[in-house]
Amino acid sequence: MTKMRATLLSLLTAAAILVSGVAPAAIAPAQASASQPSWADNAVIYEVNMRQYTKEGTFKAFQTHLPRLKALGVKILWFMPLQPISVVNRKGSLGSPYSIADYKGINPEYGTEADFKALVTAAHASGFKIVLDWVGNHTGWDNKWITDHPDWYTKGADGKITWPVGTDWTDVADLNYGSEAMRAEMIASMKFWLTNFDIDGFRADVAGAVPTDFWETARKELDTVKPIWMVAEDEGVGALVDNAFNANYGWSFLGKMSSMAAGSSGKIPAIDAVLTSEGYPTGTYPMTFITNHDENSWNGTEYERLGTAVKMLSAFYFTAPGMPLIYSGQEVALNKRLKFFEKDEIVWNASPMTAFYQKLVAMKTKNSALNTDMTPAPTKFLSATNYYTPAYGRADGKNKVFVVLNLSRSKVTTTVTSGAFAGTYYDVFTGKTVKVSAKHKLTLPGHGYLVLSSVK
Repeated sequence: MTKMRATLLSLLTAAAILVSGVAPAAIAPAQASASQPSWADNAVIYEVNMRQYTKEGTFKAFQTHLPRLKALGVKILWFMPLQPISVVNRKGSLGSPYSIADYKGINPEYGTEADFKALVTAAHASGFKIVLDWVGNHTGWDNKWITDHPDWYTKGADGKITWPVGTDWTDVADLNYGSEAMRAEMIASMKFWLTNFDIDGFRADVAGAVPTDFWETARKELDTVKPIWMVAEDEGVGALVDNAFNANYGWSFLGKMSSMAAGSSGKIPAIDAVLTSEGYPTGTYPMTFITNHDENSWNGTEYERLGTAVKMLSAFYFTAPGMPLIYSGQEVALNKRLKFFEKDEIVWNASPMTAFYQKLVAMKTKNSALNTDMTPAPTKFLSATNYYTPAYGRADGKNKVFVVLNLSRSKVTTTVTSGAFAGTYYDVFTGKTVKVSAKHKLTLPGHGYLVLSSVK
């Protein structure tokens, strides 16, 4: 739902660097207790907006896109909520997918339980993993919990159930996590999707508004069913990635990229501040992105927000620490804000952006220097002669990536001191062999980029 842009320890580190120019002493990260399934180590996640994906807006219609998504190379398919949407107090004619009428139901607009099971089976057969958006903070107003268990909800001073405090989410009712019975039923509902549909994990909506200890208990119980992967829509509650989640939202990362897109018209943030993962327990990381359903619908498309820097910043977030996300339509240069409460179909036109993202995904999945496993490759910041051309490398043994960005809108020439990253690479976008010298001189167009991989 609406994003929560709070600050992690990593931002405090970034602020210290920006003010002083010196990074504080690194704090040894703890070991995260939530294990990660091996299939997530080099995965790219893809967000599916089922309502807008096809004219039909159904599971069956979406299933025809699986071969195309397999060719794109993404591994994890994250589906926005698939449950029935509440009618009472709904916004717009179709309502928000995040207003859940029945945690264990299927939205009939999308199809039947059998249709979804068939989709999951087909997706698994094609090598995909399935992650379901989970709304644990609130329900719709006609969810049966309201009448059967009113004590499971937050009440205002007037004694009536209220929507989440401090929001305009009048279409949902806030849940009371002081109720142990509600907590137990919430976990049982999550297990239902693991056992009945064989999904592989969850994206937790507004995760920071739900007590951390609930998520920790839920994760332990869910892992007894099958090993899963979880990402929190949160960046402010650092404890969420200690024991419950494998990843959280890279909101601050997106904010820094937005500043980078300003180029010579604005201050360039310290590139090392953006690329560090201070404060993350070992084995956890941010999910990085330039767009998603919230950004697209409420703040504008990536082209509105980032302009000509879209490709450069895509190259950046795919090579930075974290798991990159592609949103529905991003791979065909979707350039309209999708309506949130109404039908607004994505138009699947042919686009050169498809091949662009295919190459980034292939690099991410084939070069272990970009893995999100328990021993992620550190980022080495390389000296460059031009202020607007940050350069960095990441290495996992012989596997390496070498990246130079042009954060300005003008053509620039720069020389990078490559050090241990000198050597022979393949250009990720052209496939050509490139030899990086100890003092590597290159010229980049405005918002240009050089992305090299030791793995072809």
